[in-house]
Amino acid sequence: MRGESIVTVSSIRYRLPVLLACAIALAAGCSNGKAKDKDKESTEADAAVPVEVQPLRRAAMVAVYSGTAPVEAHEEAEVVAKVGGEVRQLFVEEGDSVKAGQIMARLDGDRLRLEVAQNEANLRKLERDYNRQLELSEKGLVAKGTAENAKFDLDALRAAYDSARLELSYTEIRAPIDGVVSARHIKLGNTITQNTPTFHVTNLDPLVAYVHIPEKEFRKLAPQQTAEVVVDALGGDRFTGTISRISPTVDPKTGTFRARVEVQDPSRRLKPGMFARVNIVYERREDALQLPRSALIDADGTQSVFVVAGGKAEQKPVQTGLTNNGWVEVVGGLQGDEKVVVVGQAALKTGTAVKVVDAAAPADGPAAAQAKAK
Repeated sequence: MRGESIVTVSSIRYRLPVLLACAIALAAGCSNGKAKDKDKESTEADAAVPVEVQPLRRAAMVAVYSGTAPVEAHEEAEVVAKVGGEVRQLFVEEGDSVKAGQIMARLDGDRLRLEVAQNEANLRKLERDYNRQLELSEKGLVAKGTAENAKFDLDALRAAYDSARLELSYTEIRAPIDGVVSARHIKLGNTITQNTPTFHVTNLDPLVAYVHIPEKEFRKLAPQQTAEVVVDALGGDRFTGTISRISPTVDPKTGTFRARVEVQDPSRRLKPGMFARVNIVYERREDALQLPRSALIDADGTQSVFVVAGGKAEQKPVQTGLTNNGWVEVVGGLQGDEKVVVVGQAALKTGTAVKVVDAAAPADGPAAAQAKAK
């Protein structure tokens, strides 16, 4: 018995290290398994693609055609002297408003007044002679042809008298149109000749911009559509305009047609010659569902976006409509409560794990946010 006990104890003595080694190995295996699970989770977390998302919005959406054109005056006229003479009086200066027919300057008309007086005297004498010839003709004392010849001479002299009076009236230089005196070319005391430029009159109400538009846009535009006129020279100030006329023909050389946009500016800040950007609104939709243009993916003629759901990316095809100011109208494919990926789409496919990050600061800009996401 004692020998058997010794053998048993001895066996246990030799087996104990083996059992301990197995226990240690088992514990190590469990520990390694947990560590591997943690490493796997950490690896998956590290593999998530950082993206930036933005919700959809509902707002009014307008379709705009943008073009450029210089601002021009509605009407302008170069006023020239119709007769020569010395400038005796000036009644307007640059910047003054004038009405059509208003006297702006007066020339000396001494010679023309004498011509009028001479023609008037000759006319009165010939009228008296004609009346006498007519009376004698009725009495049969002179031939009827004599009175008729006197009538022809009287008509010719009357025309010469009227012409002299017209020439005298030209010594008063008048405004041909309503507007503003934009230039004065003469000075008091100048002696000018016929056809000398004297004033430039510009009608600033309204101002116009002629926009040349590609023929493919012809059906979209129509008179009375509104337009926004932006002038960089005035710090980006915006003015409201309206299409007043559209050319009925297309220029075959340029493939464009011309739209005339009238701009009202009671403040008179807008000046002819300024360069303007003209935005013509040809369609408007209220409460349109919109997504940022940066979220849209164009591939093989189809459009799609990535949305984030449950920490995963999902690509969804969308149908779009109008586009304006970096936003695109959604007409199909989305419900409106999704958040679309605007930065980081290049590394995504459906099912990719994503990590939503905060939008970059405005100073960084989209490019910096994209680089950060990568």
